[in-house]
Amino acid sequence: MRKSLLVALALLTSGIVMAQSDSTVKRGLLTPRSLPKGNDHLMVQFGVTQWMNRPDSLNTGGISRSLNLYFMINFPFRTNPRLSAAIGVGVGSDNIFLKETDIRIRDVASSIAFRDVSDTNHFKKTKLTTDYLEVPVELRYSAKPEDDAHSLKFAIGVKVGALLQAKVKNKELQNAADQAINDFKEKQYSKRFFNSNRLVATARIGYGHFSLFGAYQLSRVFRENMGPDVRPLSIGLSISGL
Repeated sequence: MRKSLLVALALLTSGIVMAQSDSTVKRGLLTPRSLPKGNDHLMVQFGVTQWMNRPDSLNTGGISRSLNLYFMINFPFRTNPRLSAAIGVGVGSDNIFLKETDIRIRDVASSIAFRDVSDTNHFKKTKLTTDYLEVPVELRYSAKPEDDAHSLKFAIGVKVGALLQAKVKNKELQNAADQAINDFKEKQYSKRFFNSNRLVATARIGYGHFSLFGAYQLSRVFRENMGPDVRPLSIGLSISGL
């Protein structure tokens, strides 16, 4: 994981250097008036997410999803204004829904457990949420950089994240026959079983302010030997502008 983070940070640094040397922006401290031209500074992403490599014993249910919000600075290349490098900061959240499964992230056990409780009392809704502070880096192509709002666009990149919080939310206790017992909510907070950092590969394709995005987490969600080797895959819609 440390090697992957170092590679990602090296790509980020090289992207900054290339963009600053090839950009139309003068070297020096950027101010609001001297921000590079180009849109997609504010980017919001809504995605459907699933855990790849999920063991058969782990029951997911409902529509798991992700929500990301980033502010990015775009550096067009002077030698080819259709190409640019973009660097930003923001937050990303994955919400995985589990079905008839008991998960205790505050346990003191050596590894996290996902227990099938379909034949006993269980919660109707169980959601595992992981929130990250993220630094996305993209290499972008715009067919019409002078009219970015009406242009075909492509982007590939990576994002490095630091775990802010992990939370499990349970709602509506039921019996084995799915009959309501008590309508209450239960929340658990703990980062013990989770990797503190993550590395994600990203890609986008779209037109104007709208694009489809894909994201695959290259690193594990859980610490090694403390949980299953699951890796989120997200596909969804990006809305960008400013």
